Amino acid sequence: MEMTKSLILFCTALAACLALAAAGWSPGTATFYGGADGSGTMGGACGYDNLYNAGYGVNNAALSTTLFNDGASCGQCYRITCDRSRPGGQNCKPGNSITVTATNLCPPNYALPAGGWCGPGRPHFDMSQPAWEHIGVYQAGIVPVQYQQVKCSRSGGVRFGIAGSNYFLLVNMQNLAGSGSVGAAMVKGDKTGWIHMSRNWGANWQALAGLVGQGLSFSVTSTGGQRIQFLNVVPAWWQFGMVFSTNKNFIH
Repeated sequence: MEMTKSLILFCTALAACLALAAAGWSPGTATFYGGADGSGTMGGACGYDNLYNAGYGVNNAALSTTLFNDGASCGQCYRITCDRSRPGGQNCKPGNSITVTATNLCPPNYALPAGGWCGPGRPHFDMSQPAWEHIGVYQAGIVPVQYQQVKCSRSGGVRFGIAGSNYFLLVNMQNLAGSGSVGAAMVKGDKTGWIHMSRNWGANWQALAGLVGQGLSFSVTSTGGQRIQFLNVVPAWWQFGMVFSTNKNFIH
């Protein structure tokens, strides 16, 4: 009888794993950081600074190097569910899942074997504590998960945070819906043609051009392949440190 019960449990767990894999889910692990209110997750390697102002809020996560992809994943959304079929699954809150935005990097800790949970080759999410507690029991500290990238839903339009210097423009691109992340970008001043931009770090894109005193337009292509032109969204009186909102956003 006990062998039959064990076999039934094994088959049930195996069936659940196969169903998740067929639906495009992948296995990983998740921990948490940033305190009970998530305030310690503000800022980070994507350059979003205040995550509420950037449109992301507290449901965010730092991604291991494997998932972070040198910043190309900044702004992407991931649906995460705790995996009760794997060791540690007893610490899952059954039936719960949550969508988080990638806003930071969880770097390897080479004081630990293989760089720890965020070491190379490991898909890991270091989630804000409020987001993590939606799927896992606080005392556990770490749980096995299944995850998949999903479309992002955002309130309002894309935002552009302006930084740099008189000869160098650095733009933090925030609040993208759809794929959530930037694949390519160009900027145009009142007195210039379109200038190609390149990723500097995180969600910050650069143009080696002096554009102070000019109104700015942007052409942004999401990693989902959709391109939108944001014409004349930054007035000529802009100053470094300002953030400008738009009324356009992505579907893909």
